[in-house]
Amino acid sequence: MNREIALDTETTGLSPAGGDRLVEIGCVELINQLPTGRTFHKYCNPQRDMPEEAFRVHGLSADFLADKPLFDAIADEFLQFIGDATLVIHNASFDMGFLNHEMERTKRRSLTNNVVDTVTLARQIHPGARVSLDALCKLYGIDNSRRTLHGALLDSEILAEVYLELRGGRQGGFALNAQNTVSAAEAVANIAVAARRPTPLSSRLTSAEKQAHQALVATLGAESIWAQYKA
Repeated sequence: MNREIALDTETTGLSPAGGDRLVEIGCVELINQLPTGRTFHKYCNPQRDMPEEAFRVHGLSADFLADKPLFDAIADEFLQFIGDATLVIHNASFDMGFLNHEMERTKRRSLTNNVVDTVTLARQIHPGARVSLDALCKLYGIDNSRRTLHGALLDSEILAEVYLELRGGRQGGFALNAQNTVSAAEAVANIAVAARRPTPLSSRLTSAEKQAHQALVATLGAESIWAQYKA
């Protein structure tokens, strides 16, 4: 079994060494390069203000984050979720820099997981092309219309789809090689996961996640796109 975690973070800025902090983590579990439905998603109180530039990117205000747990309170759950899986990250040095900075602040060891940087992978496959997440979604025909603002869980879900395409599309999960051997039973299970359903599945959001989203939308104002979408 090949277990990977598509991961994304949101932060207060660009430099943990300069005082910027992590404010959101989103993870999507992949088994044999297909999503299992298991996810990890947490907001974190950065214990500092939110610069306007960062707020315009992800819409997470200092007020919204004020009652969220500190990274220290969610770190062990995060570490348990990722385990020793390979981390799939778009521009990995950025996210890993922030994650390891938070690990150091909370007196934990740095992450030692193997990492696949999808920016590097995309440049190898599409030399000279734009390799932003939005550009790759356009290239592969992946619907990212919900991505009006950056969000760690949504971006990790989109990243998982992009990663599957970079690895050869959904059929890539059936390739037989030393690193990724698929049994007949696994192949049947993978087909079930990959198949597009005629009607959407019921929401997997918990009541707490729905309330957190509603609280976030309320901070964006009545004229925001999210508020109109919610309506």
